[in-house]
Amino acid sequence: MNVHEQFADDLALHALGSLSGDERIALEKHLAECPSCRRELDSLRGDLSLLAMSTAGPKPPARAKQRLLSAIATEPHLPKPIPSPARSGTWWGMLGWAAAAAMILLSVGLLRQNSSLQRDVVLLHSQIVSQQGQLQEAKEILKTLLDPDALKIEMVAKGDKPQPRGKAIYQRRNRSLIFLASSLPQLPPEKVYELWLVPANGGAPIAAGLFKPDAHGNATVVNPPLPEGVAAKNFAVTLEPETGSHEVPRGTPVLVGIGE
Repeated sequence: MNVHEQFADDLALHALGSLSGDERIALEKHLAECPSCRRELDSLRGDLSLLAMSTAGPKPPARAKQRLLSAIATEPHLPKPIPSPARSGTWWGMLGWAAAAAMILLSVGLLRQNSSLQRDVVLLHSQIVSQQGQLQEAKEILKTLLDPDALKIEMVAKGDKPQPRGKAIYQRRNRSLIFLASSLPQLPPEKVYELWLVPANGGAPIAAGLFKPDAHGNATVVNPPLPEGVAAKNFAVTLEPETGSHEVPRGTPVLVGIGE
């Protein structure tokens, strides 16, 4: 696809809904005159939409954050120490013991609350780290989708309605593979789909990940572990036992594609 290189980044931002101002106006003017860039924008939107439907990262930690802020805002202050009574054996002494007991209970409560706050802080930190990892993964996905040297393979099945479809985007230099599927049939019990890379040198197919579709038949495989530098001729999806076949495909082919 002949996409103007100077607009590649803007197309990605526009597909994500993040382009604005003069850059958006300039891109929309260009799109009105460039069919190839319009097709690339439609393709990017479709791929990103399918990725969004097929993957679910951790939700923002709003509840934990709110608990943390609320607990800090309402944390009680320790009362000033109550002087010991000058005489013992009176109701003043009983009052002193009651105050001491109240202090002990309050201290225990504060310790428990502090422990809960510490757990919330740890949870917030772990989720921030997780979201940073997801952001980096999203950057890598977008980089592969936009790479003009990436091998893009459309995959179809014959005879089924709605017709299952798949798309493999593979950059062997980085061993980066993004597979998107839609309208896949629901799996029989104890079965799984397995993605295969068929090498261009005629070697044995290489297992590229097990997956199960969601309720709508959508599925993704993103950057599975692959050998270095393998040129791909083809990709295929087979129906396998739940543990997968791994070494060679044994099950029924569901999707088969041919490299461009």
